Amino acid sequence: MSVPRPEYPRPQFARKEWHCLNGTWQFEIDQGDSGLERGLLTRPLTDQITVPFCPESKLSGVENHDFLEAVWYRREVDIPSQWQGRRVLLHFQAVDYDCTVWVNGQEVGRHRGGFSPFTCDLSDAAQPGERVTIVVRARDNHRDPQPRGKQAQTFGPRGAIYVRTTGIWQSVWLEPVPEIHLGRPRLTPDVANSVIRLEQPLVHRPSAADHSPAAERKGLRLQAQLLDEQGVVAAAECSADLDLCPQLELRIPVDRRRLWSIEDPHLYDVTLRLTDDQGTVVDEASSYTGLRSVAINGKAITLNGQPVFQRLVLDQGYYPDGIMTAPSDEALRRDIELSIEAGFNGARLHQKVFEERFLYHADRLGYLVWGEFGDWGCRGYGPVEDHQQPTSSYITEWLEILERDYSHPSIIGWCPLNETWQPLHDRITTLDAVTRGLFLATKAMDRTRPVLDTSGYAHRVPEADVYDSHDYTQDVEIFAARHAHVAAGNPYYNSRDGQTWSIPYRGQPFFVSEFGGIWWNPEVKAGEDSWGYGERPQSIEEFYARFTRLCEILLDDPSHFGYCYTQLTDIYQEQNGIYGFDRSLKFDMERIRSAQKRPAAIESSS
Repeated sequence: MSVPRPEYPRPQFARKEWHCLNGTWQFEIDQGDSGLERGLLTRPLTDQITVPFCPESKLSGVENHDFLEAVWYRREVDIPSQWQGRRVLLHFQAVDYDCTVWVNGQEVGRHRGGFSPFTCDLSDAAQPGERVTIVVRARDNHRDPQPRGKQAQTFGPRGAIYVRTTGIWQSVWLEPVPEIHLGRPRLTPDVANSVIRLEQPLVHRPSAADHSPAAERKGLRLQAQLLDEQGVVAAAECSADLDLCPQLELRIPVDRRRLWSIEDPHLYDVTLRLTDDQGTVVDEASSYTGLRSVAINGKAITLNGQPVFQRLVLDQGYYPDGIMTAPSDEALRRDIELSIEAGFNGARLHQKVFEERFLYHADRLGYLVWGEFGDWGCRGYGPVEDHQQPTSSYITEWLEILERDYSHPSIIGWCPLNETWQPLHDRITTLDAVTRGLFLATKAMDRTRPVLDTSGYAHRVPEADVYDSHDYTQDVEIFAARHAHVAAGNPYYNSRDGQTWSIPYRGQPFFVSEFGGIWWNPEVKAGEDSWGYGERPQSIEEFYARFTRLCEILLDDPSHFGYCYTQLTDIYQEQNGIYGFDRSLKFDMERIRSAQKRPAAIESSS
């Protein structure tokens, strides 16, 4: 049987040696979360599952849609003997939600957070050449106040919420590293000075059980090269003895300077080496980067100094057979290609932290994306069904995501929260504090991209770089009237029951970051579960007319820097996609593309 999702899961920080653990694992549902007491840690499990697909999915072979409070995984693995003398790391790209990992009965790691990766060092529990037993328990209590995106807290999907994901849902893999090794690099482009700035953390993992003197950091050097198709573009090195995170500058000569853009998504390869005092390579990894800038100029967001109208689509990254996990790497790439074929030049990666491989393809295809967290509908007051309550875990997990994705040139903005529900009060709520905390954490981690405090509804941070609103009215005249006053400093504000949710607009770049969602599925029969926004068009021609006019209203206004149309595909009962849930064609893509062309006079004056 072939290994599912066999491609390297971390393409922006790659080592040559690794071992994929996707495939068949033993599996057991632990409905009462009593498995530890009942001996699931030490005995074989009763069922099987195909990793990395969640047990709710068809591709997992389990396809159980009930509430799964806890699940267990077990697999025996032979650690390659050729890895002798190095530490062995066990990587999980994503496990939803609260995970504990044991190796040979010894706990080697814990992690809380369903969207971010984590790593367990196996070296005190197992050595290369040994056969080991890996056991994983994932807890996913649907009543807990955890970031879950669009996962249903009710039994089944309804409205704009979908099927749950529990347990392992991205790749699992092993990797050997030396005791002192390279951590994930941070690559920052500086277009003005034709420089790529490298911050390279070094990780020192001495064994807790080894009482011999630890290896000394003496004579270590960090070397980096920037390469294109002609060979080495720039090289630099420095001592790596004194700093936890040495830094280098890779200066690009004028004749080798090539910007990353939508039209020309050029990427430079990067090689990283750590050498000892004899010049021997201790550790080596590869990466890539793009030379591009993102800036704000008045109400415009610029790419490489030029305004680019962002024709974004809401992409939620769900699949009929894999749920939040793409069935193949090709499926990730194909979703970007389908979006581009429809006339979009980017996406809000909505209410889910996408796989690293998706960002890799976005980097290669020149596709603009806004990185987002999965926390739809947080509110700062009262328990309400299907709404999430913010905790400190939101900030912790979001920081892990920022660390993972910082260096991708395709990411041009961050959106830590979406549709926070709370009116303005005379007191500061927990959600107010978490909103500000997420904004400050994002700016502390990344000063190079604009940050939206929350997409739609309750804007709370005066310093936010961007302002937006959501508007799903299907009446094009009402839509036009609402969004005609941004230039005058009076954008459309989201509100409910006469209550104002947001602090006043301060003249930032503005966009309608959710609109449309036009309900179209002519094959739906009476009684079938189908949902979309507002009244369904009576004909496909009425759909085209409405879609064209909604886009035109925003395209014709130079005070909008972009928009985000809902959405790329149908998802289960929500049938308002440009494509079907199975990625089938629903419309004439030439007409969809043509509707999104901006008037030349406005395009040139922006």
